Amino acid sequence: MFELIKKAVYTGMGAASLTKEKIDEFSRELIKVGKLSEQEGEKLVNDLRKKADESKESLRQQTELMVEAALQRMQLAKLSDVERLEGEIAELRKELEALKNKE
Repeated sequence: MFELIKKAVYTGMGAASLTKEKIDEFSRELIKVGKLSEQEGEKLVNDLRKKADESKESLRQQTELMVEAALQRMQLAKLSDVERLEGEIAELRKELEALKNKE
């Protein structure tokens, strides 16, 4: 019964969207109506929290990859590229100023 309930929860709700409060509320309700014992309820809460954390981390990683891919497709300069170019421009300005002073 416990595994069936857990699978139903995973299917019915996106694990990434489960908050601590919702998990606790859901577990208390199952215990209240007699579907789970206190021990099973505690295990369910721990399992759901773990699954929610894993899903959130996976979602974060996927989002980072998608953003990075989108930025590459947009061919935007990275901060390191801009800083490198600023350094080169500063050096060229110094060289240009030195050449002007020689004349």
